[in-house]
Amino acid sequence: MLPPRGWNSYDSFSWTIDEAAFLHNAQIMADKLLPHGYQYAVIDFLWYRKNVNGAGEDSYGFDSVDQWGRPFPDPERFPSSAGGEGFKHVADKVHAMGLKFGIHLMNGISTQAVNASTPILDVDTGKAYVEDGRQWTASDIGLTHRTCAWMSNGFMSVNTDAGAGRAFLRSLYQQYADWGVDFVKVDCIFGTDYSPKEIMAVSETLKELERPVILSISPGTEVTPALAENITQHVDMFRITGDDWDSWKDVRPHFDVARSFADANKIGATGLQGRSWPDLDMLPFGRLTDAGVNQGPHRSTNLTFDEQLTQMLLWSMAKSPLMFGGDLRHLNDGTFNLITHPTLLKINHHTKNNMEVNNILIEVWRFLLQHIVNRELTCGIFFQFGYIQSERTSESDEQSGRSDLTNNGGPVLGLATCNDKSTGGWHSSSKDHICRGFGIQNDNASFCMSKAKLLPTS
Repeated sequence: MLPPRGWNSYDSFSWTIDEAAFLHNAQIMADKLLPHGYQYAVIDFLWYRKNVNGAGEDSYGFDSVDQWGRPFPDPERFPSSAGGEGFKHVADKVHAMGLKFGIHLMNGISTQAVNASTPILDVDTGKAYVEDGRQWTASDIGLTHRTCAWMSNGFMSVNTDAGAGRAFLRSLYQQYADWGVDFVKVDCIFGTDYSPKEIMAVSETLKELERPVILSISPGTEVTPALAENITQHVDMFRITGDDWDSWKDVRPHFDVARSFADANKIGATGLQGRSWPDLDMLPFGRLTDAGVNQGPHRSTNLTFDEQLTQMLLWSMAKSPLMFGGDLRHLNDGTFNLITHPTLLKINHHTKNNMEVNNILIEVWRFLLQHIVNRELTCGIFFQFGYIQSERTSESDEQSGRSDLTNNGGPVLGLATCNDKSTGGWHSSSKDHICRGFGIQNDNASFCMSKAKLLPTS
């Protein structure tokens, strides 16, 4: 399994996307991005929540829940779900485009279902789950002391030690498989919401299905290689950072985190479907919305072109899954060319032993990719690596995706070729250093880069 690529609705629609907008984006993805390996079309969170006054990210009482306590698509936003069809018709259309279909899930069980004491479906009998001579309900398996940290009114953990808890998970994921789901992003289960028992329970449940389903877990806040050590073999993707929005302060920490997971040999480690991939989060380029709002795409990314290029390069070098977040109905040529850059996509899928070096705090330098990323490559690609120090001086050009430099400083990556004379002179001085000789005022000098301090691995 290679790092997945696709499109996710969150950065551009928050939780408000509807069936028509999703299918429109999916069709554009099939036409333009599928030839470049982008195949997963994913509806992000709260697809079961009614988009009415009073509803929001952590509101209560607005969710569509079926008789077995399982979330169900809001029929107003997803009309084809009416009559108990769920996402079956949407998935069928996505599959007909040549794509794979994914959905976001909150870990555990709906607070509404727990409060309503809905029965639990036994998928083996098609009836309510019975154990020890009694019928079990959602209120028996919901762990009220373990609600989701950022959606405490919405969901809580499930007691997976109980047979009824495991039966609920089987009914939940069997339903998604029946709908034709190929990818699930399970939230409130990793990072600061770390629940290893539930991660393993979900993973085991997916293994029992006849349909292969990719498992992605989130959030990635405060994740270290040590936290991921015993989990990566049970999943396909795992977030290793907090939400990455279109702000340089969000992007900058990814350099340190990516370096640490590469050093811990977690890139492409054993996973549920063969390999697992540290996930640096989505690419917030193009037309976006804002976090936690009840509004669709209404503005352009705040990242300059240099910052977007740097992010795309880092994600590719770190072999992160590439999930585009902008509204594809407004995809311009500059953004399209960036996210489909053939060299970067090859690096993302076909390099090995990828490593990163420490930030450079001076003007732009260039160095050979083979010293940093893949010793098997021949000379052909160089990275420009520099440091941004100026303030933004003009508004973003929405048509080209470019703007003048950037905000308050940070490392920048770019591409060059072997024909560029300024790429010469780099050499490895030791296992952890690369250096370049150059002249300053007729004196020879040497500049070296070395690995930075890593996050804990144990």
